[in-house]
Amino acid sequence: MAATHPAFADSSRTAGSSRTADSQNEEPAVLDTLVVGGGATGLTASWSLAKGRQRVTLLEAGASVGGNIATERDGEWQIEHGPNTVIMKPPLYALLDELGLLDEAQAANAVANKRYVVLDSHLEALPMKPLAALRSPLLGLGAWLRLAREPFLPRGRQSEETLAAFVSRRLGPRVLERMVDPFVSGVYAGDPARLSVQAAMPRLAALEAEHGSLIRGGLKRLKQARREPSPVPADWRGKLVSFPGGLERLPERLAERISGCASAAIETHCDVVSVIREAGLWRAESRDGRAWRARSLVLAVPAPVAAKLLRPLDAALTEPLEAIVYPPVNAIALGFRDADLKHPLDGFGVLLPRAEGRRTLGALFSSTLFSGRAPEGHKLLNVFIGGRQDPAATSGDDATLIARVIDELGDLLDIRGEPVWQRVTRWPQAIPQYELGHLERLAALDAAAAGHDGLHLAGNWRGGISVGDCLENGRLLGERLLARA
Repeated sequence: MAATHPAFADSSRTAGSSRTADSQNEEPAVLDTLVVGGGATGLTASWSLAKGRQRVTLLEAGASVGGNIATERDGEWQIEHGPNTVIMKPPLYALLDELGLLDEAQAANAVANKRYVVLDSHLEALPMKPLAALRSPLLGLGAWLRLAREPFLPRGRQSEETLAAFVSRRLGPRVLERMVDPFVSGVYAGDPARLSVQAAMPRLAALEAEHGSLIRGGLKRLKQARREPSPVPADWRGKLVSFPGGLERLPERLAERISGCASAAIETHCDVVSVIREAGLWRAESRDGRAWRARSLVLAVPAPVAAKLLRPLDAALTEPLEAIVYPPVNAIALGFRDADLKHPLDGFGVLLPRAEGRRTLGALFSSTLFSGRAPEGHKLLNVFIGGRQDPAATSGDDATLIARVIDELGDLLDIRGEPVWQRVTRWPQAIPQYELGHLERLAALDAAAAGHDGLHLAGNWRGGISVGDCLENGRLLGERLLARA
């Protein structure tokens, strides 16, 4: 799935002090930490350790680092196969500053603040101001009357609750159907009737727990945020960010910095098939017979991959990981001539509620978001289909999928011709679902992992699915390991 980056495709194997065994009779040198998985989490964990002068090696099965972050360029077309943007929050700002990437960062077009939701087969912009919200047909009088009751509703008594039940109870079914359901489909490719609000949206659950009301709690936090100084300059704060050459610039720069440290190395094309504990050390072996030894092992890989590696070691580690669901999602990039797509695409994109009876989850207006994504006189969409509520929508060959989404978006975006450029990216296991019982599963996993000294498990299946969450979680894990050294 990932695009190839020849600069990191084998050249970094000689960097640093890591050395694999050249024969069965020669044991590899002992590392401080071995990191398996070169996605956002593994990269920032490795970077933290490398800065702390630990002997660390990062192993990546693919041709390049970055995990799901992968940019493709074809002439004047440029797309992201995975995540399209990151949000400029303090941890990301600090990381980009540290990596010397602030001057390269590209803020999304200001028009991206506008978001569309489909209502009765028409695009409606989400209201950005109170007066516009009162007039918006997305909610209606009944929903507003229901929202007015929210500050006076009692707290829920459940220890865990689905997002759908939580939102219906506090904000009403209309908000769930027209706003939350499409948001969850677009961000998680998930089902609000299955997601745990405590696991998937802990800040939302905390508002009720701490303030007794989402509205009261949200207003208090907004006032507090305005009083507190932010390390992020105002012109960057909360902005959607990428780079002129695509989001993959971020993992590329992390790889450059890690490989530049004398005590660190990155090895790509390295498919780890076995991890064992022997003689007080962790030993990993790749499919081609290479081996590594380390005092600490970080598995920063998808839950199913971690489960497979740990199955021979301990069933108590495997079972919680195997219970995490990853639905399929396809990303379909479509390039049109301006004359063949009449909608101005004046926004971030559009989300399609399930109530509309369409199978497409949503579409990003990629050529609007950032310059340099499509040739002059053309527009680029990135459309998503599948997810937890409709995994069968990903079936069919490329032509079938393209025809399906064009049929569903044609009337909404006034599409009058065929695409002149297209790409289909298939993610059979796309986004981990934080469904009911997720926090209990993580607690059981952590309890089991505590019995295996030096084992650390991380990834977007815990602590947040966004790129920003993974970058920060990896950094914090690396710093914890340094503190214990």
